[in-house]
Amino acid sequence: MPRSRAPIGGRILLSTALVGAATLAPAGPAPAASPTSANRQQQYAAASAEYGVPESVLLAVSYLESRWDTNAGTPSTSAGYGPMHLTDARYVSSLGEPGHYGPAEDPRGDDSRAPIHLGKPAVGPAAEAALQTLDAAAAATGSGKDALRSDPTANIRGGAALLASYQKEIGAPVGVGTDPAAWYGAVARYSGSDSTDSAASFADEVYATIRTGAARMTDDGQRVALAARAVAPQKSWLGKLGLRKVARADGVECPAELACEWIPAPYQLLGDGTDPEYYGNHDLSDRPARQKIDYIVIHDTEETYARTLELVQDPAYVSWHYTMRSGDGHTAQHVRTKDVAWQAGNWYINSKSIGIEHEGFARQGTWYTEALYRNSAKLVGYLAKRFDIPLDRQHIIGHDNVPGTVPSTVRGMHWDPGPYWDWSHYFDLLKAPFHGTGTPRTGLVTMDPDFASNRPAFWGCTLDENDNPTSEPCPLRGSSSVILHSAPRHDAPLVTDIGLHPDGAPSTMEASDHGARASAGQTYAIADRQGDWTAVWYLGQKAWFYNPAAAPVAKWATGFVVTPKPGKTTVPVYGRAYPEEAAYPAGAPYQTITPLQYTLSAGQRYAVGQVAPSEFYKAYTFAGTFPGDFTVIRGETTYVQIQFGHRIMFVNMDDVLIQPSAVGAPH
Repeated sequence: MPRSRAPIGGRILLSTALVGAATLAPAGPAPAASPTSANRQQQYAAASAEYGVPESVLLAVSYLESRWDTNAGTPSTSAGYGPMHLTDARYVSSLGEPGHYGPAEDPRGDDSRAPIHLGKPAVGPAAEAALQTLDAAAAATGSGKDALRSDPTANIRGGAALLASYQKEIGAPVGVGTDPAAWYGAVARYSGSDSTDSAASFADEVYATIRTGAARMTDDGQRVALAARAVAPQKSWLGKLGLRKVARADGVECPAELACEWIPAPYQLLGDGTDPEYYGNHDLSDRPARQKIDYIVIHDTEETYARTLELVQDPAYVSWHYTMRSGDGHTAQHVRTKDVAWQAGNWYINSKSIGIEHEGFARQGTWYTEALYRNSAKLVGYLAKRFDIPLDRQHIIGHDNVPGTVPSTVRGMHWDPGPYWDWSHYFDLLKAPFHGTGTPRTGLVTMDPDFASNRPAFWGCTLDENDNPTSEPCPLRGSSSVILHSAPRHDAPLVTDIGLHPDGAPSTMEASDHGARASAGQTYAIADRQGDWTAVWYLGQKAWFYNPAAAPVAKWATGFVVTPKPGKTTVPVYGRAYPEEAAYPAGAPYQTITPLQYTLSAGQRYAVGQVAPSEFYKAYTFAGTFPGDFTVIRGETTYVQIQFGHRIMFVNMDDVLIQPSAVGAPH
C-alpha cells in the first residue's frame, strides 16, 4: 500500500521523521549545547537588544512554544524548529503516515455489531502552506535556513526579528526598553492563529508566563530563567491584526479561557437510509445520567489538523469528542460529552470515556508545543472536575493504555500518543504531579523518569513505501517510557508480550512495540529488587528496570494490590468489564465474557486502579429505533481494574484478594 500524503492545509502542517544515530543502550545524559559565544540566557539577551524586543516578551513567547528546548533540531508536530518554533512546512512535508485508523482496526470496538473497516482515507488536495515563518526569519536576519533549523542562536535571533517585524507592521512601538504590555498584538500574531480567539488565548498564556516567571534546565543542558514581573497587556493591539472572529457556539463544552469552536461530527443514516443499523459516526446517550464517565483518552491524530477535521465530518468515518491543534492549542468539539464517540477501539471504554485528539504523529519522533500541552490540560482539568474523574493515570489514559477486547484484537490496538508524550509535565500542568507516597517497603512504584535525559534508543520512526517501519534509528529525544528487561542487566532481552508476539519472542525497541514499556505516572507492584535494579509484575512476569538511588526513574508508592485468592493457581484477565449472561434481558444478545491471552498467577500482585461495575451499553440502531435500545445492562459481577502491562485490564473481583500494597511486599 503506498504511503499516504496528508494535505498541507489550514493552520497546521505535516511533519516528517528525522533520523539520529541510536543503539540499544541505557539512556545517557543530554548532549552538550551547540558551541556558541554565549550561553542560552545570553543568547536571548543579545537577540532582545539586537531587534528591540523586550527580553521578557522574547523569553515568554519561546517558553510557550518550546519551553526553551532545542529538540535536537527535529520538527514539532506543526513543522516548527528550535526554541522559537520557526515553521518550515515545505521542508518537512515530504513524508506522511498512514491514517489514524487502519483497515485491521475497529475504533468502535463493539463485537456485538459488524466491525467498522475504514481502510485508508482518501487524500484531499494540498493547500498552500499557511505557515512558513522560517523564510521570513531568514530574510530578516540573513541566516541560512539550515542554521535557523539547527542552531539555537540563529533560531532565537530569527524569532526576535519576527516579533519586531510584527510589532512594526501594526504601528506599535519597538525597542528593548518599550513596555512589554504594548507587545500584545505582535505576540498574538506570532501564534500563527487565523482567528482572534486563538491568537488572544496564545497571547494571554504568554503574558501569564511573564507574570509568574519560569526557570528550568533545557534539553541540551542550558539553564534559562524568566523573572516574574507584573504586566497588564494592552489588548487593543489585537484588533490591528485583522483576524477572523469566531463566534462561540452555544453549549460548546470547553472552559471559558480556551479558544473552542463547534464542528459537529454527523449523526445520520447511511446508504439508502432504510437500515437503522447502518449509520454513523457515533452513538447518542445521556451521560453521566445514564452511565458514569470514568476515563479521558488522550490520542494523537496521525494527520494534520485540517485533514482531521475533514475526517471527523465524514458520516461514514468515526468520531471523537475534541480535536486540538498543535501550534496554538485551538480546540474543536465534535461530539457532545453526553454521547458516545467511536474512538478508543474498546466499546466498554468508549461508552465510559471522552476522547481527545491532539494533532501529532506518534511514530515520527516529533514534539508537542507547550501551547498544546497547556490548552489540553485546561480542557482535561475542566472535564475531570465536571464529571468527577480522578486526575491520575488510571483514569487519564493514552489510547495506548486501552486494552484489546478479545485475544484477536490485542495486536491491532493503537499505541498513540506514543513514547514521546510528556506525561509528567502534562500532570504538572493538571496540578496533579506524580508524588512519592511510600517507601521501598510499601510495595508499589510510580514511574516518573526525567523526560529530558531519558532517551531510549527506539527505531522505526520512518516508514518504507509499503508503510512498514524501517530499521532507521529514531531521533534520540526525551521520553516518558521506562524500558523493561527480563533480567536485571542492560543486555538482557526485553520482556515478552504474548499479545503482540504470539511466538513468545521478546519485545523490541521498535517505536510502536510497547510490550516492554511502562510509562510515567503508571503504578506497578514491586516484584523484586537487586542493587540498582527494580522488578515489577508485568503481563504475568517479572520485568526489571534500571532504578539507581542516585537517579531514580520511579517513586515509591502505596495503595492497594490484587492477588489471586488462596487455592487459585491462575486468574483470567479481561479487556472489558461486561455483565454475566443472566443480566441480559430477553432480546438482548449476550456479550460473551472472553478472557485475554494473559493470566495472573498465584504469587503475583498488580496495582488496583478502581473497582469497576459490569456494564454493557446497548446501542444498536439509529436514534434508538428498536425497543430496548440506548439502555445500560448492568450485572452482579464486579471487576477490578489493574495495571497489568502497558495497558489497563480487568479481573473478576470474585477471583482475587484486594489488600494494602505493603502486605506481603518484597523487602
